[in-house]
Amino acid sequence: MTTPRILFCAPASGGGKTTVTCAVLRAFLRQNIRPMACKSGPDYIDPMFHSRVLGAQSCNLDLFFFRPETARSLLARCSQGADLTVLEGAMGYYDGINMSSRASAWELAAVTETPAVLVVDGRGRALSAAAEVRGFQSFRENSRISGVILNRVSPMVYPRLAETIRKETGLPVFGYLPVMEDCSIESRHLGLVTAAEIEDLQARLDRLADQAERTIDLDGLLALARSTGALDETVELPEPVAGHPRIAVARDKAFCFYYEASLQVLRDLGAEIVDFSPLEDRKLPENIGGLYLGGGYPELYAQQLSQNESMLAAVKEAVKAGLPTVAECGGFLYLGEALQDDQGRSWPMVGALSGEGFPTGKLSRFGYVTLTARGDSLLFRQGDSIPAHEFHYWDSTCCGGDFTAEKPLSQRSWTAGIGTATMYAGFPHFHFAARPEAARRFVEAALAFEKRECGPEVDR
Repeated sequence: MTTPRILFCAPASGGGKTTVTCAVLRAFLRQNIRPMACKSGPDYIDPMFHSRVLGAQSCNLDLFFFRPETARSLLARCSQGADLTVLEGAMGYYDGINMSSRASAWELAAVTETPAVLVVDGRGRALSAAAEVRGFQSFRENSRISGVILNRVSPMVYPRLAETIRKETGLPVFGYLPVMEDCSIESRHLGLVTAAEIEDLQARLDRLADQAERTIDLDGLLALARSTGALDETVELPEPVAGHPRIAVARDKAFCFYYEASLQVLRDLGAEIVDFSPLEDRKLPENIGGLYLGGGYPELYAQQLSQNESMLAAVKEAVKAGLPTVAECGGFLYLGEALQDDQGRSWPMVGALSGEGFPTGKLSRFGYVTLTARGDSLLFRQGDSIPAHEFHYWDSTCCGGDFTAEKPLSQRSWTAGIGTATMYAGFPHFHFAARPEAARRFVEAALAFEKRECGPEVDR
């Protein structure tokens, strides 16, 4: 299928990729051009901003998680019905695993045959900005860098700086954004604050779009996106199970880290996703066959989670009764006995698992891992492996030992996670599109649990 597409990248993190991406997406949307967005790498937060711009879910394309054909298939599916798709890179353009370019934004551009636009921070520089662009342009034989956008430059400086870059590199410059302090997005220990926490986000996005319409060449970007070829990938859907089990998914400010394409695999298999809030709701949704507790910031809401005693009791009772459960990172901490907040105060949690969560003050076991099962469990059979990642500043006094986590291109490994016949729980996150058979086992277990609880006629 033909999928017009471009990729925004930068020399390093913090250069304004997300700001530029959101400004351009919003501006296209206001011109009745239907954009879609994808994010390179495993980040959860940037796609939330894409979704708030578009009113539709964004998609992660991670080449550590996915084979190239899977990434292209997900891109094709994500782009259905869109006039163009904007991919946002992660970190620096060439930054991949362990000082390599593996799983980098550059590799994603190559695998998906997508032209890249380099977002360059223009503050405090002149000719050196052109040197940086030229360095990125020539670093690999086929860099796929096809243009530049300047960020944080003044209207007075932009014309001369843009002309210098054009002259020195031969690349088009598609405009600029000035410094816009009233549109800044705050950060915290896992990156940007989430989109749901910014009360005036829509107004900020509209100001960014106003500016993009004035100072970014949207027509030029659209023409570049339309210069791409077709994606020769067929979107293959898994065969659904014989039923429609309800899987409760925790979604609120404390639990918000999910890959939408991963949840879609569960839906494709026949599951009905039912959202609930461990912060606000008093009990679990009714007639569920599975429970999914994703990552997020439970440590910031530890007191509120702890004081919702009826929900704690409901989750504990359900897990102990054998409700098939997946709990990643923050969800894993929630199932423990206690969780310390950012002040070091300890709050009782569900108590379905041993251990207390506590702050470490630094990233713990950060980055990609390959997770290998040491025995049979809900999602995996002994020896099964799945690509995953860890990203957390809190740790636990009992992290589990039912899996081996190995760093790619490294000799480091450790034991992690809890795997039982009814549960996966641990710090590593993963994506069901990388191992659909694990998703099938979860959905089949949820269906079996519903039939056990409600009788064999359950088939919504």
